[in-house]
Amino acid sequence: MKIILVAGTRPNFVKIAPLYRAFLQYPDMHPQIVHTGQHYDFHMSGIFFEQLGIPEPDHFLGVGPGSSTTQTAEIMYAFERVIRDENPDLVVVVGDVTSTFACALVAAQMRVPLAHVEAGLRSRDRTMPEEMNRILTDALSDQLFVTEQAAVDNLLRENIDPRRVHLAGNVVIDSLVHFRGRIDDFPADLGINAGRYLLVTMHRQANVDHETGLRKIAGMLETLGTRWQVVFVTHPRTARNAASFGLDFAELVKTLPPQGYLEFLRLMRHSAAVITDSGGVQEETTFLGIPCITLRNNTERPVTVECGTNYLLPDFDAQKVRDTIEIVLSGDFSNRRVPPLWDGNTAQRIVNILREKYINS
Repeated sequence: MKIILVAGTRPNFVKIAPLYRAFLQYPDMHPQIVHTGQHYDFHMSGIFFEQLGIPEPDHFLGVGPGSSTTQTAEIMYAFERVIRDENPDLVVVVGDVTSTFACALVAAQMRVPLAHVEAGLRSRDRTMPEEMNRILTDALSDQLFVTEQAAVDNLLRENIDPRRVHLAGNVVIDSLVHFRGRIDDFPADLGINAGRYLLVTMHRQANVDHETGLRKIAGMLETLGTRWQVVFVTHPRTARNAASFGLDFAELVKTLPPQGYLEFLRLMRHSAAVITDSGGVQEETTFLGIPCITLRNNTERPVTVECGTNYLLPDFDAQKVRDTIEIVLSGDFSNRRVPPLWDGNTAQRIVNILREKYINS
């Protein structure tokens, strides 16, 4: 069975790594990796391949920068050639980025069985490009692997055949468990104190693609910096947009460029709390038991809030964020819990189901 694993962004690489390892256990399953190039520089992709222990892609589509529409069209055109050349038995897409939907649509049009890992998540906010990617990819997929019960409920409400829906767990946690022993050492060379700093990362369009949002973030960083050590890991788009508006976050707090997978997990592991708009960070902090303040009006991962470590903060301002952190850091996390099946064995469960569906049937 020839299987194509599609990745385009850093979160995708984290998700395909445990799947790739699980497929390799079986001589009759032959995974290939397609990297679309949606994240195209070394710090955004190459270093992740190195650290996650996955080989260079079998196919690199080299799409590069562009609008969502341009990237979608270029990915589809290039991925169609891969499908024609390889004639795979299965395409596996992960997450909710442009690459996810573009390759899912090509697979469906070319009648190749399609599996979506991390299906069913919904923010109920269709202004988010990721939300449209999720809905459309799920509608196209033959097998849908979900991380939490809320995602199962979402798919059933959308009239997805329950025989196609599988509550399997979270492959993001598989990667974290796999590398858990390598993130305990504190990065002492950064000049920050373990357990005393706030880790900040912001990259969503609604927060960083306009001057109002970036100045709001700058005001938040300045306010937090008067009370705590603050480490701001800057996404390339965030840094680029800030520079265009004459904003210098380095004058306010300690800024770092994009980090490798292990470096960022170490920063997260040793922080007092994390402030973010990232979906994956909400999951990783939930598993690690690190308080997380999510600066969004919604989350597609409600289990992270229900389990007690993620705090959703809509319509934030600097003082509201500071007050929330004061409350959170004085709280008791003894009742926190890790969601069911977030145990490091999700990829194996997914492979077992795929074998049952396509090999042993």
